[in-house]
Amino acid sequence: MDERTALAVTALRAIETTDRERVAWTDDDRAWATRAAAEVVGQDADPATFIATRARLADERLMQRKDVLVRFARGWRWRPWVGVALALVAFAVGVVANLIGGTHRVNILHSPVLPLVVWNLAVYLVLAGGYVVRYGATASPGPLRRTVVWLAGSARRVRRGRDDTTARALAAFADDWIARAGPLYAMRAARLLHIASAVLALGVIAGLYVRGLGLEYRATWESTFLDPAAVRAIVAAFYAPGAWVARLAVPDIAQVAAIRAPASENAALWLHLMAATVAVVVVVPRLLFAALSGMIERYRARHLVDDLADPYFARLLRGFTHGPVVVDAVPYSFAVVADAEATLATLVARSLGGSVRVRVAPAVAYGNEAVGPTVPHGGAHPLLALFNATATPERETHGAFLATLAALGRPLVVVVDEASLVARFPDDARRRDERRALWTAFAAEAGQGLVFVDLAHPDVAKAEAAFDAALA
Repeated sequence: MDERTALAVTALRAIETTDRERVAWTDDDRAWATRAAAEVVGQDADPATFIATRARLADERLMQRKDVLVRFARGWRWRPWVGVALALVAFAVGVVANLIGGTHRVNILHSPVLPLVVWNLAVYLVLAGGYVVRYGATASPGPLRRTVVWLAGSARRVRRGRDDTTARALAAFADDWIARAGPLYAMRAARLLHIASAVLALGVIAGLYVRGLGLEYRATWESTFLDPAAVRAIVAAFYAPGAWVARLAVPDIAQVAAIRAPASENAALWLHLMAATVAVVVVVPRLLFAALSGMIERYRARHLVDDLADPYFARLLRGFTHGPVVVDAVPYSFAVVADAEATLATLVARSLGGSVRVRVAPAVAYGNEAVGPTVPHGGAHPLLALFNATATPERETHGAFLATLAALGRPLVVVVDEASLVARFPDDARRRDERRALWTAFAAEAGQGLVFVDLAHPDVAKAEAAFDAALA
């Protein structure tokens, strides 16, 4: 998926993982996005196409609602005109650098070419040294990441107390997006700087020849410490790349001595040497670096969202790739009322995403633990073992029941309903904590995920988070 789509995917992921109260993006919205995307791409589409289409559809709907996070995310879309503008400014600076001063003399030792070439050679050394030093090391957060996190944090502080859902989403988006896009932005910045440097050098070359088209410029030099032999050695070494490429001979010591100020000569040869040297040392390497950076940038832009095995994406894809998800729940030694069944179905649907149906099997009576329930064996659809929190978990009974379910070969989650316990001891938090500790140890010994939920009065956000963790 392209960069814009990855932005939409990351923004929607931040909303759907933080808005557990369904304030900005309801269950109906989520179901609509999933259903509409499936209809658009068709059942044979690959998972990435489905994820991308769903995010684009959601982005459009949220933008119509003027969602803060979506607008914030759109602000990070790359605009190619920025690169064009930067190149034009660099070219103008290069041209103007030769025109400042108004003198008709070109100093062969002190011209815009000398600092430009020296600076670029220094940059090449820094790039090479930095590559060697950082090779294999984990990159630390750079200025870009710190800036984006600061922006999101500022928005969060401004909105604090008014819309905590949006604040959480902004913080989640900032962390997630910069972790994904930081390397892309670094390579894009490198490409732009290489292009700007090359274009700046081209501007300098253009400025050199502008000097010679309508005016006669004279080449000369002067120095307090250098004699003609030293100057000739310096310019011969400095302009050697340009002389080699342009097949021009650098003037000898006598010719260099002859143009020592106040003497001078026509600057055409020296302008050619300067232009060719800048082209060889600056323009060509910078364009090669820009091309390499551009290839890496394009690769990174196409791979911003690769890990579709992430629990969030796995949840979205479950219904798309495998059809409706059927979750079987098997109670042990207690009856599940209709309202509790509906609550359980809602919580599981939130965690699994897509089209989910929960079937509650007949309760297994105390003492019949070894008798397997009448639910399908095998497959990837989860199986829930329902226990009543008023009971004390016993290895011989509850453990045997759990072992029987585990033998069915399906993902298994232990769900402990606290409704009866809360109704019996509404103000006894200590007793509830003690019972939770027993069930936690029991589930850990069995190696199964565990969810505590009051199916009569659930804390939806906490229950959803618990189901997410257990199913992951």
